[in-house]
Amino acid sequence: MDNGGLMMKPDFSRMTRQELRAYVLAHRDDDEAIEALIKRGNPDSPTYPFPQSDEDFREMEKILKRKLGSSGGTV
Repeated sequence: MDNGGLMMKPDFSRMTRQELRAYVLAHRDDDEAIEALIKRGNPDSPTYPFPQSDEDFREMEKILKRKLGSSGGTV
């Protein structure tokens, strides 16, 4: 069947993360593929639980200040 010379896009949901990354590197102008890769995220990224108490929020604020190099004020 002739599709008018248009190339069919692969099904990004069926691709492995490595296959999708390789596709994005080869098709850097394909915004849909880039978005699919970003949405998939990095499985090696650390995850952090959402703060559950005021003490947790204060601890999170300390960590953020330390990481951002902030010396005062609120984050």
